[in-house]
Amino acid sequence: MKKILITVLISSLFFVVYSQEKKQIYDPNIDANEVLNIAIDKAKAEDKHVFIQIGGNWCPWCIKMHDFYNTNSTIDSLLATDYVPIVINYSRENKNLDIMEKFEYPQRFGFPVLIILDSNGKRLHTQNTVYLEEGKGYSEKKIMDFLKAWNKAALNPEEYN
Repeated sequence: MKKILITVLISSLFFVVYSQEKKQIYDPNIDANEVLNIAIDKAKAEDKHVFIQIGGNWCPWCIKMHDFYNTNSTIDSLLATDYVPIVINYSRENKNLDIMEKFEYPQRFGFPVLIILDSNGKRLHTQNTVYLEEGKGYSEKKIMDFLKAWNKAALNPEEYN
C-alpha cells in the first residue's frame, strides 16, 4: 500500500512540475485579429512582410519550431530584418476560426503552419512546415531558403529584369 501511495505521489509531483515547465507560447485569450492588425500596421511602417506561425501549446512541433527560430541567431536575425513575426493560437479553447477562414483554412496542412502576408495584409503564401523539417527537428537551410524566397526583395520584379 505504501509503494502505491509513494508511486502516486511521485507521479503527481512529476505531472505538476512538467505542466509548470511546459512552454506557453500561444495564448488562447488573445484577440488574434487585434494582434494581426497591429502586425500589419507595423509591417507597413517598417516596409516588411508579416510572418505568422499558427499552432498551439499542445503541439510539440509548434514549440520546437518557435524555439528553433528564436534560438538560431541567423534565422532570428533574418526574421527581424524582413518580417514582423506573430503567433496565432489554434486550440480547443480558441480555434480562431475567423482567422482560419480569412486565410483559406491553413489548418488543413497540420501544425505548425506558416503564413506570409504583405504589408497590406494580403496573403502571399501558406507553408506546410513538414517541408522544413530535417530529422527530428527543422533545417536551418530550408527555413533560410523559405524566408529569403518570401521577403519583399524576392518579390520585387526589378530584381529579375
